[in-house]
Amino acid sequence: MKIGLLGFGVVGRGVYELTRGRDDMQVVKVLRREDMQLPDAKTVRDIRDIVEDGSIDTVVEVMGGLHPAYDYVRAAIEAGKNVVTANKALVCTFYDELLPLVQEKGVCFRCTAAVGGGIGWLSELERARRVQSIREVGGIMNGTCNYILDNMTRQGLNYDDVLKQAQALGYAEADPSTDVDGIDTWHKAILSANIAFGVSLDKGTVPVAGIRNIKAEDVENFKAHGLVCKLIATGKRENGVISAYVQPTLVKDGEPEAAVPMNYNLITFVGETSQRMSFFGQGAGRYPTAYNVVQDLVDVLAGKGFYAPYGGHAAAVNDEKLTWYVRGNWSGEIKEHWGSAAVTAPVSVAAMHAWLKENPNAFAAAIRG
Repeated sequence: MKIGLLGFGVVGRGVYELTRGRDDMQVVKVLRREDMQLPDAKTVRDIRDIVEDGSIDTVVEVMGGLHPAYDYVRAAIEAGKNVVTANKALVCTFYDELLPLVQEKGVCFRCTAAVGGGIGWLSELERARRVQSIREVGGIMNGTCNYILDNMTRQGLNYDDVLKQAQALGYAEADPSTDVDGIDTWHKAILSANIAFGVSLDKGTVPVAGIRNIKAEDVENFKAHGLVCKLIATGKRENGVISAYVQPTLVKDGEPEAAVPMNYNLITFVGETSQRMSFFGQGAGRYPTAYNVVQDLVDVLAGKGFYAPYGGHAAAVNDEKLTWYVRGNWSGEIKEHWGSAAVTAPVSVAAMHAWLKENPNAFAAAIRG
């Protein structure tokens, strides 16, 4: 296998290092802005040097972002090349465009490193989907948010201090918005639900709430009631109706999610036959993610494309009623007060997310029963 590598950042370097010395695959060209000397690969600045190279049969995209990544991936597929990507935003955003094109061109397309880093979550989900109906997917999918929430809980620190700590350690970007506002988890949740349920979810029907507004006083309230806050993605299918959302969720101390430390992930599916199966590990980083990219490359060598039955569009219906912890200008029914915050009577997921949009400085977390 001759590989054209798009991007040479953290993950790109990891892919290059893990493929070096293998007899069955070799990175022969690397697309990057600046020239650099590599022992056995040529650096290029023009995507045409890769997509028009007949000796290259597979393209690995680890640039990140939507453009030009999507344009390059599409050009590679149209040129008849297999594609492996770790870019969840790209696959989630252009799911409807990529899957039909891959089928039309008869190439292999794999993206299992897009969710869960090195956990192999999407690989296991696709395997499960081949032989059983999936009822539910979800869990902790973002290491940055989990690091922040875990350290606020264990150390009693406020949000801003833990965020700075995470940035100093490289767990959070200088602009952490994509992580802390839940967008990264949202992309992963939609992609997971698409694969699990064989649909293309209307992204506008999947609400997301992040952790930006959580305070130390909230965490103390949770501790006093034996609860731990985690940012959790949920996708469910019941009687043909799909619900999907991302939100802070309070779980009982002692539940599996409550014990997930630092920047780790814990992702779960519930199958009709297998029942509940969970996957734990590092959700990001050079080698965990690169490991999964190389696993995808091995699958491509075996002629194994991504198993993702495409059943058309679907809208998420989020009318499930939950009890919530809220801090802000809440005028709905209240069951009890926790200091300056309150616990609500049951409110639908859709209604609570609508309230959060109208109250951007408020904080809410679903209380898992």
